[in-house]
Amino acid sequence: MKILKGILAGVVLAFSSLVWAASIDVNTADAKTLETLNGVGPAKAAAIVEYRTKNGPFKTVDDLEKVPGIGAATISKNKDSLSVGGKAAAAAKPAAK
Repeated sequence: MKILKGILAGVVLAFSSLVWAASIDVNTADAKTLETLNGVGPAKAAAIVEYRTKNGPFKTVDDLEKVPGIGAATISKNKDSLSVGGKAAAAAKPAAK
């Protein structure tokens, strides 16, 4: 039984590591998810969502610099955890002929 519990704990730990390593899509993430980023609290997360709502989806992660309060340092700290997908990815696909 102890071995089974150990294996189960290992599987849970491995799965949670995979979930944690998942990329955050700045075009679809809600404010609570954005708050998990390094250096992004409630105000910056809300600013990202507000900017995206008013201006449309981000085309690149670096476009986050257009959001008031988000600078190159914040983007650099989180670059490996960020992606742009969602509506921007769908819009970037060429039309079928």
